[in-house]
Amino acid sequence: MDSSKLIDYKIFIPAILVIIAISIPFALYESESLKLLNIIFNEIVEVFSWGYLWYGILLVAAGLYFSFSKYGEVVLGDPEEKPRFTLFEYASILIAMGVGSTIMRTGMLQWTSVANDPPAGVEAGSPEALLWGNAYSMFLWGFQVFAIFVMIAPAMGYILHVKKRPLMRISESCRILFGDRFTDGWGGRVLDILFLISILAGASVTLGLGAPIITHNVSALMDIEVTFGLTIIVTVVWVILFSVSAYLGIDKGIKRLSTFNMYLAGVFALFILLFGPGVFIMNYFTDSVSFLITHYLNISLNTDSVHQGKASHIQSNTVFWYAYSATWAMLHSVFAAKISQGRTIKEMILTYLLAPTFISWIATGVLGGLGVHRFLKGDMGVLELVKEDERMAAIPDILSTLPLGELAIMIFIIVALIFLTTTLDSTTYTIAAYTSTRDMSKFEPPKILRIIVAAVITGLALILMQIGGLPPLQVISGLMGLPTIIIQFILIYAAKRMMDEDEAWKFNIRQE
Repeated sequence: MDSSKLIDYKIFIPAILVIIAISIPFALYESESLKLLNIIFNEIVEVFSWGYLWYGILLVAAGLYFSFSKYGEVVLGDPEEKPRFTLFEYASILIAMGVGSTIMRTGMLQWTSVANDPPAGVEAGSPEALLWGNAYSMFLWGFQVFAIFVMIAPAMGYILHVKKRPLMRISESCRILFGDRFTDGWGGRVLDILFLISILAGASVTLGLGAPIITHNVSALMDIEVTFGLTIIVTVVWVILFSVSAYLGIDKGIKRLSTFNMYLAGVFALFILLFGPGVFIMNYFTDSVSFLITHYLNISLNTDSVHQGKASHIQSNTVFWYAYSATWAMLHSVFAAKISQGRTIKEMILTYLLAPTFISWIATGVLGGLGVHRFLKGDMGVLELVKEDERMAAIPDILSTLPLGELAIMIFIIVALIFLTTTLDSTTYTIAAYTSTRDMSKFEPPKILRIIVAAVITGLALILMQIGGLPPLQVISGLMGLPTIIIQFILIYAAKRMMDEDEAWKFNIRQE
């Protein structure tokens, strides 16, 4: 088949043009556009904080309902076939995509934002503020966020593996609700273009924000300055890795990298515990989990309505985190649906709710515990570095305080690079699958299309890093979560409608 006919240009080209049209004014007027976008976002925080908080709770409730009701036993595919991956491989892929890249950027230092700006009534930098910091960092990687990531997946998995629809698209999942005319017309096309815009913007932001994790550690390791040239070198290496992985596909590329990095990350955690302040980390981790469990509902639903001052970091950041996560929800769900062939809906949802949460809490406990220990011992001014916007520079400074500090930095670079790679190769693979005209219920997305997508993401990210526009695009990614939230609830209902219509809980389940 002619490679030019493998791409649906009707959705791919408009999405690219919209991203370019948005990015140009942001790059030309970065400070002005960022100021305007922040005003809009702050207004949303003030007016709709309650809505975002309930949104997270409702999606967890929907996930539990789908898992433990009759729908939970529905198999995504032939009930007689075995799952495509073992449970460890399956969980590793979901963890690598859902947690990996960002946890390496936030795990060691997320607590500092809360310690500098704690909830009302708590003194900044106090022991209580430090407990709030790590507990909140764990909360960010908890059940609400992973429910946001996975709850479009039942509808997408059902149309792909049970209905055997050729196109793996949001519009296709809505067919049962809106009919053929909407799905095959402009309505369906707008939904699919919206998906691509949100994911291309999010992927560019991830590449742009991910590169400094590597460059600052390489800079500290080799004693060289962080320059745009170094950023380009790191980005090129990274792009080659995720392009090759995406080109090889899920089984030969993404799966192998994800499972290997789970073992390597485990070795890195043990290294920190054995050669670092292991006893303190375990104690602080225990205190953080206790504090989180005690305050979970408070963090989940608190809007500080009776405190009329400025919103604390926890209040404003939770709304942004949910909105930003909603932007990624369609990508995560589409990818989760693709790799869930042979899994029940219950297995898919609960694996996504539990496995990434478990790993991210451990990562936050170990990395965050190391950062807090260094702060308490006075080895370095972690909070001051963060205040001065030197967040990424603080990571190698903390790691270098360990025995064999250079080895610790090297391992961190490798783990971070692979996690960033698995995040973006999953993104590249999903966008290629989404824009392909090939039957996705039978085939993999074309390899040439995966390379084209990788090139587009890389080019956009490098241009924005060089000329500006990345911070505004990050805020735009958060704002784009608003329409995604509406689509999520539509697709949750669509999944229920499709299974009800087919009586799937009777006919598409495993026989004992």
